[in-house]
Formats: sequence, structure tokens, C-alpha cells
Amino acid sequence: MEQFRQVGGVLGSLKAQMVFKDEIQINQRQCCLLVDAFNHAFEVVAEEMRQYLRFEERFSKWNALESPLRELYRVFKEGEQYVRQCLETKDWWAKAISLSQNCDCIDFHLHNLLWCIFVVLEAIENVGEISGCDQEVIQKKRLVFMKKYEQEWMDPHLFQHKFGKKYLISQDICSRLDSVRKEDHWILSEMTSERRNSGSMPLAKQENQLAELLLAPKGKLFPSSVLVRSKDYQVRRRLGSGGPYKEVQWMGESFAVGHFFGDIEPLKQEISPVSSLRHPNVMQIMYAFSDEERRELFLVMELMSKDLSSYIKEICSTKRRLPFPLLVAVDIMLQIARGMEYLHSCGIYHGDLNPSNILVKPRNSNPDGYLHVKIQGIGLPSLKKPRASTNQTATDSCIWYAPEVLSEQEQSTEPNVSKCTEKADVYSFAMICFEVLTGKIPFEDDHLQGDKMSRNIRAGERPLFPFPSPKYLTNLTKRCWQADPSQRPSFSSVCRVLRYIKRFLIMNPDRGQPDLPAPPVDYFDLEAKLSRKFTTWATAEALTVSEVPFQMFAYRVMERERTNLNFRERSSESGSEGATSTCGDENGFNLIGQEDPFSAPVGLLKSPTSPQVSPDTNRKASAKKTIGKLKLQSGQHQKGAVRPPQKTVHAYNMKMKSESHLQTVAMSPRRRFSGHASDSELA
Repeated sequence: MEQFRQVGGVLGSLKAQMVFKDEIQINQRQCCLLVDAFNHAFEVVAEEMRQYLRFEERFSKWNALESPLRELYRVFKEGEQYVRQCLETKDWWAKAISLSQNCDCIDFHLHNLLWCIFVVLEAIENVGEISGCDQEVIQKKRLVFMKKYEQEWMDPHLFQHKFGKKYLISQDICSRLDSVRKEDHWILSEMTSERRNSGSMPLAKQENQLAELLLAPKGKLFPSSVLVRSKDYQVRRRLGSGGPYKEVQWMGESFAVGHFFGDIEPLKQEISPVSSLRHPNVMQIMYAFSDEERRELFLVMELMSKDLSSYIKEICSTKRRLPFPLLVAVDIMLQIARGMEYLHSCGIYHGDLNPSNILVKPRNSNPDGYLHVKIQGIGLPSLKKPRASTNQTATDSCIWYAPEVLSEQEQSTEPNVSKCTEKADVYSFAMICFEVLTGKIPFEDDHLQGDKMSRNIRAGERPLFPFPSPKYLTNLTKRCWQADPSQRPSFSSVCRVLRYIKRFLIMNPDRGQPDLPAPPVDYFDLEAKLSRKFTTWATAEALTVSEVPFQMFAYRVMERERTNLNFRERSSESGSEGATSTCGDENGFNLIGQEDPFSAPVGLLKSPTSPQVSPDTNRKASAKKTIGKLKLQSGQHQKGAVRPPQKTVHAYNMKMKSESHLQTVAMSPRRRFSGHASDSELA
């Protein structure tokens, strides 16, 4: 309950700030959408808690809600800080330059919210199944939750129609997701043109130059004097060890500037496509400046703290043996995978993915250790350095490259030249995952170097995980570094699996147990089945955040089916009649003969009322045995959603008390629960 109160406190702060929403001059429409989504999410969570939970049980049965609600609070807090940043009106030109190209609202904050709301609602359902002491009411709630995860809803359009409002992907929100960014860009252009053409207050020379920056097409090169001769331009420090990047102060804001020397003409064609990239996990070139006479080029980018390699080395040497808590490690892996998924959807392959090309910074001083991750080193081949980065020697740089890349380099007459491919990037990602999970550089304990290391990698050698590493994460990494490129998953598949692993970790937090639980099924097996069912998942198009809830839902449906199947197989092998009787549902519950609370489009399986209505012990045993048989039939026919034979239901009804007695019990006020079909319908 305390976590939910904190979420409400952040929402109250957001509402207070939005009293002055007309003062938001940068990304106003995006901020309004974000606040509306947060407000709707809070109302949905509150209604679900009010409907299924009992307030007096908050200290005894609500423990499973703590971790999901804590995650929701973190998402709300980060979104609130984003809105506050956009509302700040200290310097309009500085905010316009630094925030106008920002895509964090939708692709970062709303993405996290849509993922998190699914996890929170599922956690409420799990607690709701054990809430209260009336067994018949508990069984009815379980039926409602069971019916929700039926195969009939495994259609994106049907899912949106039925659950769109609950999961924040209604038609209204989706249309706004597609339009608010364009609207904000148009509003900014209009405001800039108005300021520039105002006759009453003419702009100063620098302001005219800034206006031109904002109105110019992406990738245009401006004279370097616009940047370096600004009176408020200052170089603060050099970033990295001897690299071309510096931290600068410009218009009161901090930026990273890459300062390069060379022929400018070839760069003009290279900068334009790279400047058009917009993703919260990809380093973006915001503005480019050049001086052809001095052969200088300045690229202005967002300032990050350090690269991932340096960060891991610092953490492991000063604080702990492992660099990150498991949940933070998975979040870092997911952000890298999301950035690479976006790049591949744009037809861009990295070719040099390693921890030195992954930049990180703390997320709004978050005490949980979460980082914001951005991938750098994309495009601009004229500026690329040799493959050995500043933190690596030429002899150990081969550890990040796929075996086929190393073979191509060996056969090539030109050193450090190879063709970039999607699957080679996936292999490099696997090596980064190994370092994120273990804090160790791959093969660092191996004394082989240079050609010997390259030869061993091509022969199939891979790093060894330490013993306590979670199997579901080591298996993901091993799939990504398969020797056969065709056996490696795409980044879209990796993203879906990592989102669901992150959900599993939130639902099963580490509370100091010696043996942490493992997922009940292999999520890559679910991914393989779902990818065959939904062929669009295998396309190279970029994910839209509105697809996240349905993908999570599809995984949940398949997980429940696979878990039930495994349980039935184990029960069948053991020959236990009692275990077999619960095979129709992972909660061990099925009802026959009741109306479907969700009104599915096809005839869904009907179930019996609880056999506990009869005081006769022999009749109870007989009814229980009959229900066990019906549950087995339910499990066999659930996939096709076939109604059980009428004679079976009739045989069951003959073993119960009279129909009038059943209705009297079902209509008892103490057995009702709010928010669903009436008791007369359920009876």
C-alpha cells in the first residue's frame, strides 16, 4: 500500500505541474499525452485493486504487489522529471536546441509504462486469487482471470478492442502516439518563425543563427563559427582517454562534441542519414558544424557519463563482485537490444558493437542503480578509427567479433575490414551480455591472445559462466553466440524475451533467498511458436510501443498453456488422480455450467459450479470425482474452445442437489463480488 501511495504522490505532483501546461513551449503535446497516460494507468490500477483485493489483508497477502508497484513508481518518477524538464522556461533557445529532437517521451517513458502496467495488473490478479476467505468467491475470480487468457483473444485487433482501455492502447491513445511528435515539431517551427519574423522585437545575431538551426533539415552542415564563436561556448574537459570527444557548455546546457579533422566533402553524404536516427537508446547527432578551410568537423550530441566498459571496471573494483543487480543487468541488456532492433529496422548494421561503444549515465539520480544506455559508433565510415578501441589492444579486440567476421578478416587483404551483418551484431551483443552479467571481460582468464584466440573462437570456444549465473539468462546469451549465424535470434526476438524475463524478475524479486526461482518454461520456445503464429513479428520494421502489451499478453497465454501441458504430462506419468483433476487450469480450478463473464466471440468452455454445496460427504466425493474428469476434458478441448457434451453436464447436475438449492447458495450476498456478471448469470 505504501508503494501505491507513493505512485499517487507522483501523480499529484504531475497534475500540479500541468496546471501550467500552457507554459510548456517544448514538447507540450507529448507531455500532455504522458500525463494523461499516467493518470489513466493510476485509475486502472486503483479500480483493479478495489475490485479484487481486500484492504484488511494488505499486511498479510499484498506482498506480491510490492515489487511491481515499486517499478511503477520508478516509471512515474522518471516521467515526472521529464515533464518538469520540459516545463522549465529558464532559456527558451537552450531548451529548444536540447529537447526538440528528444524522443524519450514515447519511446522511453511510455514504452516503460505500457510494459509495467501489464506486470502490475497481472500481480493484482495473482493476489486477487487468494484474497478473501469465501472459497466460492475465490473460485469465481479465478474463473474470470482464467477466461481472460484464452486463445480467442490472441488477435491484436480483438485484444485492443477488448482490453485496449485497460492496457492504455485504446484507439484514442494510439492515434495520439502517432501524431503528438509531429504536432510538437510543427508548433516549434511556427514559434521559431514567429520569433524570427517579429518586427517589434528583432532577434540578435546569435538567436537568428539558432533559429536557422531549428528550422533546417536534418544533417545540414553549418559553419563552425555558429558554435565555437558563441560567447557562451566553453570546453570543460576531454571525454575518454585521448579520444576526439569533449564536454562543452553551450547556452547553459552541457553537450558532448566530437571534434574531427579531415576532408569534409565525403562527410556531407554520410551525416544526413545518421542525423535522422531517433531512438532513446541510440546516440544521435543533433547538429553538425564544419570549417572546410581548417578541415574541421564538430558533431554535437547528448552528454553521457562514460562507456559501459569503464563503468563495469569501476563498479567491480570498488563496490561488489558483480557489477549490477540482476534486474538492472536485464534492463541494460534490453536497452541495448532495443537500440540495435531500431538500427536494424533502418537497415543499419553496427559491425563494431562492444562495451566501449555503449555509453551510459545514471537515470535521474535513481538510487536503484538504473542506467540510461545509448549505442554509439554508427555510420560515418570516414571517421571510423581502427577496430581496436582506446580501451582494448589490437590482440584482444577479436573477442567481440563473430566467428564468420574473424574468418573474413583473415581472408581479406585489407586488415580490419569486414561486411557488417545482423547476426554478427547479435553475436557481439552476446559477448556484452556476458560482461554485464559477470563483470568479466570474455576470455580474460584465458592466456591465449591474438591469432590463437581468433582461431579458438572460430573453432567454437566461448567464455564460461560462473556457477551461480541464472540459467535462463545464460541460455539467452548462448543462443546469441551460436556458431551458425542462422541459429542466432533477431534483436526483435531478444527484446520480447528480455521484456518477459524482466517481468519474471519483477514478479519474483530477490528477497535474499539462496535459490531463486526459475521461469516455468523456456521463453525462446514461446518466442518460436509465437513468431510462427504472428508473421509480422519477424519483419524488420521498427516496433511501435503500442504493440508491447499485446506481445506480453501473447507470451502470458502461451506460458499458461505450456505450464498446464507440462503439469498434465507430469501428472499422467505419476498416475496421480488428484493431480490430474487440476489439469484444466494452472490454479487447479475449473467451473462448468456458468455464463462466460467475458462474452468471448466464440462459444467458450463452460464449467461447473463448486461441489461444496452439498453437506453429504459421499455426494461431495462423487461430485469431486466427476469434476476431475470434466477438468481433464476441459484441458483437452481448451485450445479449440469446444463446449463439453451436454450429457456430461447433465450427468454432473444429476449428482448435485436440486436446482433451486444451487441458486439459493449462489445468490447469497456474502458470495458476491463486484464488477462482473450478476450472480444470477453466474449461477
